[in-house]
Amino acid sequence: MNELRGRQGGGSWWYLLLIIQFVAVLWPAFYNRAEPTLAGMPFFYWYQLAWVLIGAVLTAIVYFVTEAEARNR
Repeated sequence: MNELRGRQGGGSWWYLLLIIQFVAVLWPAFYNRAEPTLAGMPFFYWYQLAWVLIGAVLTAIVYFVTEAEARNR
């Protein structure tokens, strides 16, 4: 029972990293263009693809850090 109370207490600031990926693709007018191209791929596509990879890295960081915090409690 005490373990459940500890988890309900406070959140972790690490979860704010997940907002970065959300905000980066939230407004398509920012990246809705063809130039610059990367290997013949328009900016619109490679920007979104880059954020898929960046999002995976950010999610992994948040997961490992918050799991370590949970184990230390």
